[in-house]
Amino acid sequence: MQTVFSSVLPDMPAVAVIWLVLLAVAATVVTALIVRPSRFRSELIDRISDAARPSSIDRAERARVRDQEQVRYADEVAVAASRATATAERSRAEWLTAQEEAEAAWQAYQTAEEDVRRLTAAAALPLPRTARTPAEYADRERWLHRAAMDAQWRNEITVRQLSDILGGNGWDPSRHPVEQELLLRRLVRDNMAARHRAAMQREQAAWQAAELAAAAAQSLRDEAFAALHPVAEPQTELSIVGFAGPEATRELPTVVGVETTREPTPVARGRAAVVA
Repeated sequence: MQTVFSSVLPDMPAVAVIWLVLLAVAATVVTALIVRPSRFRSELIDRISDAARPSSIDRAERARVRDQEQVRYADEVAVAASRATATAERSRAEWLTAQEEAEAAWQAYQTAEEDVRRLTAAAALPLPRTARTPAEYADRERWLHRAAMDAQWRNEITVRQLSDILGGNGWDPSRHPVEQELLLRRLVRDNMAARHRAAMQREQAAWQAAELAAAAAQSLRDEAFAALHPVAEPQTELSIVGFAGPEATRELPTVVGVETTREPTPVARGRAAVVA
């Protein structure tokens, strides 16, 4: 025991000095944290943020990859926009054709209506008396068949209607030619009216298709432009959990976003869209 004490006791003052120094350092740190906590907290957050923030090489590599992806995406959108533009031009050409067909059908209907009015006024007058002989009836039948075949050749009546006239299905060949012509003109007028309604429906459908195609092409062109000319979004801030406050926030690298600008779809004279 004397040997142990003799070897330990001489080192006690040095150990005590070391413990006193450590206690003084700890007390100094605690006092500094109590007196000026923001300074040490800010330095700690700075170190943590610097360790979490990517290096300049990493940022440059990410920016390069992002730019390549953005250019590739812009090229794909530009190709889709060119195809949509071609589709819109074709749709507009189809609408113009349908509009011309509707105008032609309307003119044909107006002509048929004028013929009906003229023949109605003529049929109101007393009909000339003719001998009711088999020859007269044969002439009337030949006239009706010839007038019906001429109307079908002009595409004014259908083949089935011509077959009904030639077969006497609902038609009386013995009637006076003025009455026969009035009935035939009324049939033609009804056919022209039906064709005009169908042409108007086709024109309306073509116009809607042209409008949708033009809007789609314009949207793709806007998206392609936005992809080639991105707009930087406002910088965001990073907050460290457990160190809330103004000193605990740091700005992240700028995030590049895409902001799509919309322009009014050009519209052609009338209703169909004009493809830019």
